[in-house]
Amino acid sequence: MLQKIKMRWKATVEQHLHNLAEKTLGKSELIKDIPLVVQVPPKPELGDVAFPLFAYAKPFRTSPQKLVEQLIASLNESGDLPAGTLLAAGPYLNVKIDTAELANELETAIRNRKEQYGHTSSMADKRVMVEFSCPNTNKPLHLGHLRNDAIGQSIAAILKANGADVHKVNLINNRGVHICKSMLAYMKFGNNETPESSSVKGDHLVGNYYVRFAQWEKEDPTALEQAQTMLKQWEDGDPEIVQLWEKMNRWTLDGIKQTYDKTGISFDTYYYESDTYKLGRDKVASGLKANVFYKESDGSVWIDLAEIGLDKKVLLRKDGTSLYLTQDIGTAIARHEDWPFDSLIYVVANEQSYHFKVLFHVLQKLGYDWASDLHHLAYGMVNLPEGKMKSREGTVVDADDLFDMLAKMATSDILEKGREEDVKDVQQTSEAIALGALNYYLLQVNPLKDMIFNPAESLSFNGNTGPYLQYMGARISSMYRKYVESGTPVDTISFDGSLLNLEEERELIKSLADFEETVKQAATNLDPSVITAYLYDVSRKYSKYYHDYPILKAESKSLIKARLTLSLMVLQVLRNAYELIGIPFLETM
Repeated sequence: MLQKIKMRWKATVEQHLHNLAEKTLGKSELIKDIPLVVQVPPKPELGDVAFPLFAYAKPFRTSPQKLVEQLIASLNESGDLPAGTLLAAGPYLNVKIDTAELANELETAIRNRKEQYGHTSSMADKRVMVEFSCPNTNKPLHLGHLRNDAIGQSIAAILKANGADVHKVNLINNRGVHICKSMLAYMKFGNNETPESSSVKGDHLVGNYYVRFAQWEKEDPTALEQAQTMLKQWEDGDPEIVQLWEKMNRWTLDGIKQTYDKTGISFDTYYYESDTYKLGRDKVASGLKANVFYKESDGSVWIDLAEIGLDKKVLLRKDGTSLYLTQDIGTAIARHEDWPFDSLIYVVANEQSYHFKVLFHVLQKLGYDWASDLHHLAYGMVNLPEGKMKSREGTVVDADDLFDMLAKMATSDILEKGREEDVKDVQQTSEAIALGALNYYLLQVNPLKDMIFNPAESLSFNGNTGPYLQYMGARISSMYRKYVESGTPVDTISFDGSLLNLEEERELIKSLADFEETVKQAATNLDPSVITAYLYDVSRKYSKYYHDYPILKAESKSLIKARLTLSLMVLQVLRNAYELIGIPFLETM
């Protein structure tokens, strides 16, 4: 909405520049190739939009300052301008937007669109598949998965809010040597232990044996070779191996599903490497026949990557077994057959950048045109202040443990403040605060950057955190309840945006009007931190406004109506933004 007003002003200024050129120079062609730049002034008192006129000074044979004066005179003479005030700021023509008119438009838009406000149609003709999470079935989810899940779920929500048809997919890495490591350790040391007999969540139990294999491997130099032999037995369909594989996979997936439910993660389709690796293997065989790939003397199949400035890459081992790359080839092909997409976004850590560069190239060499629409959203690593995690050494930060710890910390805070009666369901509220803290902290950093997750910092009710934002929504909700209970309704009074003339109110109105553009930018950049930064900015502005000015006790009923309506507009926008980054809304905290 704010962007549309800026573009109206841009079109108006451009037209008057051309009129002025025609009038003073005799022809407007002299400036037709000079773009009119739109900027934001550094201070609110300088206006809301700035048009630098440096580039136009030479063809007009005058200084930028004098050109600004001429242009303002021309604009004022026309009388047909968007609502606002023209300001001369040296070589800049600035505009102070009339927020009274904007506030009235904004109120109508938010009242009519409610939870749809901020959504755009910028991607209405796009079918986008988003792959994220992709756990291994040899261990539980950890902190790295939580960042992956938060980014993937948020990106999907943001793309959908921009009109895209979004399909969320998960690839379960349930085959390979790493899976056989857990299986082999269980066969040697498990003694028929089950999740039920040990009272250990299934994914945690299997993960324990992955760690146990790493310990055993140090004692027995043949351990890895035995795991590779087991993989060959599994691919050959050995009944005993397949049965164990199915059982341990089921334990892990049941446990991971519980974590997904707790953290609000969902998918439209699950893919399993055990179902797609054969298709990948067949496609590699086809590529070999077509001389796209070549075979080494030991029987392994490779691709020469000189075309993209790399060396070479193995696609099938000498014993014919598949690698990650092989199965990813099959998975990509199966997905496009199942749900023909315009683009597919892989949310995977940046340490896999080489892998995806090769995968996309292989698919293009196999003749799949849609391979040019595959994208790797390479996010940075996440660790705790103590340092890097290593799952094989059992030093990862477990997702379940971290979430439960955050929920317990939130519960302690509620009890210490004596708020248990206000929040009613302490456990549910604590888990909502934990999820808000987790998702916000993980998403406030640009996905491309590495980050350190600090649990205590994430739960703070002060500063740039999820609980602070949730509290802002709860605070406005509480104020509205007080208004309803007061018995002095102003519902019959019409909203009048012209009463919101404080600078703080102008800034809030402009921010709310910019929400649509923010949602669009987050989709363009594939960056949820655009939304988190916006949320914090709006919350910070509203907090100051709420603290400095009376709302329910304003000096007139019309002003109460205006300020209360502005507050409820803020609340609606907060809630809509919460949805995009996985922050639960709480009416009480």
